[in-house]
Amino acid sequence: MNISANRPRRLESYVCGTWAAGAKEGAPLLDASTGAPVALIDSTGIDFKAALAYGRQKAAPALRRMSFHERAAMLKALGQALMAQKEEFYALSLATGATRIDGWVDIEGGIGTLLSYASKGKRELPNTRVLLDGDVEALSKDGTFSAQHILSPLQGVAVHINAYNFPCWGMLEKVAPTLLAGMPAIVKPASQTAYLTELMVRRIIESGILPEGALQLISGSVGDLLDHVDGQDVVTFTGSAYTGRKLKTHPTITENSVRFSMEADSLNASILGLDAAPGTEEFDLFVKEVAREMTVKAGQKCTAIRRVFVPRAFSDAVIKALGDRLGKTVLGNPADENVRMGPLASLAQRDEVRARIRDLAAEAEIVAGNPDQPQIVSGDAAAGAFLNPVLLYCDNPGSAQAVHDVEAFGPVSTVMPYDTVDDAVELARRGKGSLVSSVFTNDPDFARETVLGLAPFHGRVMIGNRQSAKTSTGHGSPLPGLVHGGPGRAGGGEELGGMRGVKHYMQRTAIQGAPTLLTAVTGRWTEGAATYSDGRHPFRKSLAELKIGDQLVTATRTVTLDDIAHFANFTGDTFYAHMDEEAARANPFFDGRVAHGYLIVSFAAGLFVDPAPGPVLANYGVDNLRFLTPVNPGDTLQVRLTCKDINPRIEAEHGEVRWDCRVTNQTGATVAQYDVLTMVAKTWG
Repeated sequence: MNISANRPRRLESYVCGTWAAGAKEGAPLLDASTGAPVALIDSTGIDFKAALAYGRQKAAPALRRMSFHERAAMLKALGQALMAQKEEFYALSLATGATRIDGWVDIEGGIGTLLSYASKGKRELPNTRVLLDGDVEALSKDGTFSAQHILSPLQGVAVHINAYNFPCWGMLEKVAPTLLAGMPAIVKPASQTAYLTELMVRRIIESGILPEGALQLISGSVGDLLDHVDGQDVVTFTGSAYTGRKLKTHPTITENSVRFSMEADSLNASILGLDAAPGTEEFDLFVKEVAREMTVKAGQKCTAIRRVFVPRAFSDAVIKALGDRLGKTVLGNPADENVRMGPLASLAQRDEVRARIRDLAAEAEIVAGNPDQPQIVSGDAAAGAFLNPVLLYCDNPGSAQAVHDVEAFGPVSTVMPYDTVDDAVELARRGKGSLVSSVFTNDPDFARETVLGLAPFHGRVMIGNRQSAKTSTGHGSPLPGLVHGGPGRAGGGEELGGMRGVKHYMQRTAIQGAPTLLTAVTGRWTEGAATYSDGRHPFRKSLAELKIGDQLVTATRTVTLDDIAHFANFTGDTFYAHMDEEAARANPFFDGRVAHGYLIVSFAAGLFVDPAPGPVLANYGVDNLRFLTPVNPGDTLQVRLTCKDINPRIEAEHGEVRWDCRVTNQTGATVAQYDVLTMVAKTWG
């Protein structure tokens, strides 16, 4: 995409299957380094009510018809397609002020999140359209009435209102769990950097990978969009707490109880341990991490370190080490390969950060960096939004207020001393809830006390030390499998967190009824549901032939004292309850020598396994194994094996089958129960 400095391109929205520009010329969006026009943005005239209806009626049914594995494969294909075009995104990302490293976090980090959810969806979710949530709840003594919680996709649209700092990742990290759950999305990027989001959405739409309407884009204001959301929709917001609160209390959102998730202000802290004196590895790691968090994306990260808590005795050393490191940061146009930190996203953003520095300076002194005289090696000092890294020091943080309330969303941090572990925790808590905090220590006691004190006030806590230094992802890196969100002023949301994020776009419902009907709804056999036996061993059946409820009741086998002794000597498990009659009788749980639990499992396998080659390819484990009744010499075992769950893989010639295995004795009492997990061929013979 070529963008002329003389004729900036008008950004378009993608709604109702069509690209459309706003009715007005639009506001100019400028290159953060040079001030040159990049694009114009406007959404006037867009029919937002129609966009919501299009997503609900066109895309949502198509997504719901797909299984979790099919949606995961869709995300994988999309991630691969975007990765192949990443250089185009990097080139345009320079206009946002992002260096190559900054762009990597945004572009490849966002695409990597898509691919991660694709992988997690395939590995952690079944190849079905409904998720089971928890175990069956028995509601009657005779087993004729029970309940199962399920999760199914909401039937509306997810509206994602995003911040300017990560135009690619901010969209993709929300879209990934949304699409995997089975919901379409409408994305509204912040205007300053919307040109990069628009480019990526264009490439997504061109790929043809997503069902039509699964992703729509608003370039500009959302207008009256929120007036038309309902209880099946979801709204997520990333940005300032002030704007977030206004959206959260929108009359339509409150009236319709629309799910609303917010990621807002976050005065993240990093704590240097009392043991981490100058000269230790932890001290050096701490200084490096604080400096990195201040300069990556020019500090325009919701997870950046804003408050730096250090033992009072180490304050001078930390200030000097940080000042020296920050002073070596090369500031300028990110198109210059020598530059290590680019400008802020806009002149307005630079003015905002300078104003917040003045607020902080009422309680703290600037000890490194001049906010008013940027030292740049390239770019336009007047038209570019450049700002030196600025470090402040507040000597008495316990009585200060602004340092715990004011967020300068740029390359700005404040060093503050503490005296005890409790002091450090209390100071961190004064941030009133944050996305992330970090602790640098090699002392297990210090780590335990600080982390447990910080946890209720943070979505994530990272512990850094010499052992994890080479593999740590760092303080400020949100990861797809971990919670990204935080309590209190951070918004209270959880955007990521693996399947936690997916379930945000699904409805939990308790289904009550007879076991056979619950099985029909959930696709998983429930105790008391109908079973089937046609005389063929279930292990002789491929996935094409097998059905839920196929059951085998085996022959019997009597356990002898010789069996127990042989198993003990053969395995080396000579625990007294298996070998010593008198000691076993003294045990409150046994009446004498008992069989090993794993002997019971082994004998059970011997009873139900069909030994000849067939469609069952492998046993890959057991789940939920419990030994319920002791087995004594002379007891007779029998197995009831029932096909419980069938999960075909979409990209393989086999699938997983879960079998309910119940081992009983001669009285009918259950002695062991567990799920047997097997790989079974889709066809055989």
